[in-house]
Amino acid sequence: MIVNMATRRRTRKTAPKTAYHHGDLPRALVEAAEALIESGGSARLTLRDAAQAAGVSVAAPYRHFADREALLAAVLAKAFRELARSTDDARRDAPDATAALLAVGVAYVAFAGDHPAIYRLMFGPECDKSAHPDLMAAGHEALSVLIEAVAACKVANVIGDADVQQVALAGWSLSHGLASLHADGILAATMPGDLDATARVVLRMLLDGVRARPAKRKPAVRKRRG
Repeated sequence: MIVNMATRRRTRKTAPKTAYHHGDLPRALVEAAEALIESGGSARLTLRDAAQAAGVSVAAPYRHFADREALLAAVLAKAFRELARSTDDARRDAPDATAALLAVGVAYVAFAGDHPAIYRLMFGPECDKSAHPDLMAAGHEALSVLIEAVAACKVANVIGDADVQQVALAGWSLSHGLASLHADGILAATMPGDLDATARVVLRMLLDGVRARPAKRKPAVRKRRG
């Protein structure tokens, strides 16, 4: 009897503790939240629904996200980094600086078309972006790709004396406006056509406006013979 009790104690002492484990739970929740947004907009996003979609308890998300906005901020940060990757890949694959800048704009618009619900939230007021440093950093990463593309055009003397930051802002404004029209379905309804071609035409208008112009040659002054 004493031996049996000792054995039980040892078994109880050395038995592994069972603990909750889901691998990468934050990532699973963010992906579940993405799917909810893309299927029904931000109204469908709650911590409870994200937990159920991820297959975890409704209390599990609170271990990583304080509230719904924290989860939404994580979703948007991921989206901005995906936007940065897609535009940067397009920039790097282009043969020259001009083509790279156009490719960035086209990839930007295409991203909005592929993820319209999330794209609207990326630039909408639903999430207080200033309250989430990682989200702000991700947004800057996406913008930096465009700035690098414009800076390369500056080095290649494509944009002449134009300021890099100002050209980048103009390019961003054009791309964002076109992307928003596309994401909302307005562009296709009013100006049907190839999206890539439309984006390139609009961005080329910007480049034509700031393109370096050859210096005008002053007319030679003829000397009068005395």
